[in-house]
Amino acid sequence: MTTTTRGPIDPAAHLTRLRQRAPLIHNITNLVAMNPMANVLLALGASPAMVHAREEAAEFAALADALTVNIGTLSPLWVEAMEEAAAAARHAGKPWVLDPVAVGATGYRRATGRRLLEQRPTVIRGNASEILALEHRGSGGRGVDSSDPIEAATQAAVALARRLDAVVAVTGEIDLVTDGRRLARVPGGHALMPKVTTLGCALTGVVAAFLVGAEDPFIATVAALACYGEAGRRAGVGVAGPGSFAVAFIDALYALDDEQLFALPTLEVTDAP
Repeated sequence: MTTTTRGPIDPAAHLTRLRQRAPLIHNITNLVAMNPMANVLLALGASPAMVHAREEAAEFAALADALTVNIGTLSPLWVEAMEEAAAAARHAGKPWVLDPVAVGATGYRRATGRRLLEQRPTVIRGNASEILALEHRGSGGRGVDSSDPIEAATQAAVALARRLDAVVAVTGEIDLVTDGRRLARVPGGHALMPKVTTLGCALTGVVAAFLVGAEDPFIATVAALACYGEAGRRAGVGVAGPGSFAVAFIDALYALDDEQLFALPTLEVTDAP
């Protein structure tokens, strides 16, 4: 069964809500991603906070509107802060997003990923190899890069979503989003996006910002990916390379408006296999 929809998945309406609320997004992210992620969230209209000390992470997570956890640059104290912050967000009823960077690469990462899954993330956003590794169906990729195509992770994403009652977003050339019942594919973006470090990490923060105040995390995640992809597509017009693209992308996020988003292709939602 295929449902073609523009009503429920309206990226413009979700972006308008985000900008009106200016949600506070608590990010425990990797050392490389902090600055780009903060700039992306600010350009879009959210308020970023990079708080990772164990002594305050849980307290801050309960105060913020949403939390993101990115395991890109792990250390024992950061892992403890991640687990405590995720538990605090869950107990406070705040959405939180897990970014399982290179989760299959080492035993330490696999163990950390398993413990964080126990805190029931609202959304898990990763590349195909990371999602396969979380569901114990693959090797985990080549470092932080995916060695698997999106379609190879479809069954793993659906199974993971059903097991955790979560939304799983597999991002790549065409993003795939599922909540275990529904599945959507989101086109967009630009070939230069993987050439700019941490744009995927920054997307995790964008997903969290779209979740704030949303009734349906699946629809909100699809809307977030559609907006991000459209900004990437627009940023790539006429740029010379990754350096100029990085600047143009921030500007494109800031300039996103209803007219641009209403021109997006119709999004289709199907039953998950």
